[in-house]
Amino acid sequence: MASTPQQKVIITCAITGNLTKPEQSPFLPITPQQIADSALEAAEAGAAIAHIHVRDPATGRPSMSIDLYRDVVDRIRARNARLIINLTTGPGGRFVPSEEDPKVAGPGTTLMAPERRVEHVEILRPDICTLDLNTMNSGGEVVINTPRNVRKMAERMKAVGVLPEIELFDSGDCHLARDMFADGSLKGPGLFSLVLGVKYGFNASPETMLYARDLLPPGAIWSGFGIGRSEFPMVAQAYLLGGHVRVGMEDNLYMSKGVLAKTNAELVTHAAGILRSVGATVASAAEARAMLGLS
Repeated sequence: MASTPQQKVIITCAITGNLTKPEQSPFLPITPQQIADSALEAAEAGAAIAHIHVRDPATGRPSMSIDLYRDVVDRIRARNARLIINLTTGPGGRFVPSEEDPKVAGPGTTLMAPERRVEHVEILRPDICTLDLNTMNSGGEVVINTPRNVRKMAERMKAVGVLPEIELFDSGDCHLARDMFADGSLKGPGLFSLVLGVKYGFNASPETMLYARDLLPPGAIWSGFGIGRSEFPMVAQAYLLGGHVRVGMEDNLYMSKGVLAKTNAELVTHAAGILRSVGATVASAAEARAMLGLS
């Protein structure tokens, strides 16, 4: 799939994630107010999309509380109605086998019914929500997203009119996505994110991003991003291959080696500078809505 750089590039900011730990950075947004404020600051810096996870305010650990999601969404929408809100549906897919019996879930397992993983999306109706297609090793755990379950989630997203952002971690995910478009589980041309740099998934390299891009359906809209130290190099790479970009504390906590980012806005500002330095124009939220067909 040949492609040329976009004239307008959408920046997504992934605000807090669920794997990054508060112990790793004192600047990680935790409470609904911190997450919403960070998303709004990122928007001021050039992000058109805020990708949202929520956390237990008392512990900083990942949460799926609908009340916390509602609090964040309401705070953002009250102050910036144009910023595109993208809620995660990733939590709820991890399985940790117990040492005594591997078929029994051990501590750390979050595996839950697909219907529960999209309940907050059905209630809050964000502009976008993620749909992870990966089943893979992840540290000492396994992420499980079976074709049956992701089809169930996709149907529920379609029923409430929320655009799925399809997250792809390895080549098998790309083939599953194409099958879902072929059988009508998803409608084209599709919005995709290529996730590079997760151990045992796509490697964060120009060759891998090119390969992954060429597995996407014709006409697909896509972004590519790298984890950790590969975050900023992949900003330039995604643009050069015709894609959009993502940065944020979910993916990377550092501005440079040993220097923590104090805000998500810092990460977005740096990404916007990289894009402008290679000739790109950063899309506003209104422009991104038009590009994605959002009202």
